[in-house]
Amino acid sequence: MVALKERIANEMKAALLSGDRFVGETLRNLKAAILNEEVASGKRDEGLADADVEKVIAKEVKKRLESAKIYRDNNRAELAEPEEKEAEILKEYLPQQLDESELRTIVEQKVAELGVSSPGAMGQVIGAVKVLVGNTADGAMIASIVKETLNK
Repeated sequence: MVALKERIANEMKAALLSGDRFVGETLRNLKAAILNEEVASGKRDEGLADADVEKVIAKEVKKRLESAKIYRDNNRAELAEPEEKEAEILKEYLPQQLDESELRTIVEQKVAELGVSSPGAMGQVIGAVKVLVGNTADGAMIASIVKETLNK
């Protein structure tokens, strides 16, 4: 299996060679973000593991979607659309995301397993769920479902 970072580099080259500048530039920016994370975490020589690369991709997707939302809220659809298009391209490199009902089931199981019921244990439950689901769910969605579950 080709490492995720290598796959991104290969697909960036292919996009640029085929003349698809938008995809090529999007992946080039992603490579730069991965490199920044490698340097920041002191792993420049050995590189990041695929799970860490997925975290970088998830962070980049979140940035694009937040920017697009701000643009849309300010009636700037022409600026929001490229951000959303980039987010869609980047999502292709993330594992299949859990839907809300699957995530809700996992959260309810963890709450029962940990034996907690107060909102004060929110951090503990979120941490346990994140370890279990990895990069297959958005952190904000996890937090929202945990908060809702603990406030029942």
